[in-house]
Amino acid sequence: MILIDGSYGEGGGQILRLSVALSCITGSDVKIFNIRAKRDNPGLRPQHLTSIKIAEEICRAQTEGVRVGSTEIVFKPSTINPRDAEFDVGTAGSVTLIMQTILPVLAFSERRVELVLKGGTDVPWSPPIDYVRYVMLPYLSKVGYHVEVSLLRRGHYPRGGGLIKLRTLNTPKGFNPINVLGRGEVRVVKGVSHCVKLPKDVAVRQAESAKTYLKSRDLNAPVEISLEFYEPSRDPHLGPGSGIVLWAETENSILGGDSLGARGKRAEIVGVEAAEKLLHDLNTGTALDRHMSDNILIYLALSEGTSTITGAEYSMHAHTALWVLKQFLNIEYEISGELGKPFKLRIRPESGT
Repeated sequence: MILIDGSYGEGGGQILRLSVALSCITGSDVKIFNIRAKRDNPGLRPQHLTSIKIAEEICRAQTEGVRVGSTEIVFKPSTINPRDAEFDVGTAGSVTLIMQTILPVLAFSERRVELVLKGGTDVPWSPPIDYVRYVMLPYLSKVGYHVEVSLLRRGHYPRGGGLIKLRTLNTPKGFNPINVLGRGEVRVVKGVSHCVKLPKDVAVRQAESAKTYLKSRDLNAPVEISLEFYEPSRDPHLGPGSGIVLWAETENSILGGDSLGARGKRAEIVGVEAAEKLLHDLNTGTALDRHMSDNILIYLALSEGTSTITGAEYSMHAHTALWVLKQFLNIEYEISGELGKPFKLRIRPESGT
């Protein structure tokens, strides 16, 4: 049984999500302790519970300690054999973080699957659903894994109620290595600015402030931001909530930046925050933004060859992810760069060349 100390590195839910996914994929029993030890409310929250329950069903696993507040679990997987199903977090817990656990696992299934997830789609401390759709999924396509995510209804903190449909289009059972050392020329910046249960000018102001900021920084590329808002009588959301996701399509890559609205936070600030994040990462010249720099790692570690990437920030999340991967997989990697700075990573899986 593999023992994982959940207090290592960033000490949050990422260790749990990665460990459960790798347990399913490798067939290794795992015991995770000190779960979320570095958070103000340590232990499992409803979102983590849902991730484990879905993985438990997908992998026909036996579990111990899986309950809200638990700081230690045991996960013993069997065969990966998913079925089409619907799962409800029951809160505004992030469905995109749940996807971080289950997407790698579903790639090793014998069949394609369709899942409906209900919870938070645009909530703090997690990737917005538009980031997943327009930045993360294209990267999964690059490694040979094709997934379709449909947004049926948005869910914001604290009420949740979001609804997505996830469908795997293939089951590659392994991934292609990638080699991207620089982003290349920025060809276009796209985006989605949305608001629910709020006046439509919130979405408009978010988009306009983002455009103005990008143009004022001499971004030499067209900016195309679509608006999403609803007439009050036709708004199906629990809301209220708003946010914007921007992504730059470049010669070699896609990089994203995002921001969420909040009570008392002006729409113009939301737009500028997303633009600032995107420009910061673009200005590093690296191929991956700060978030893809760690989200892609499990796929590269399970690929069939050596990958080399550059990322906008060697975050504690990335550092922690590499540590967890090393506990389950025979991988070798070389990092050039310091924590919090742009970096270059070369990673060679067990079967890589």
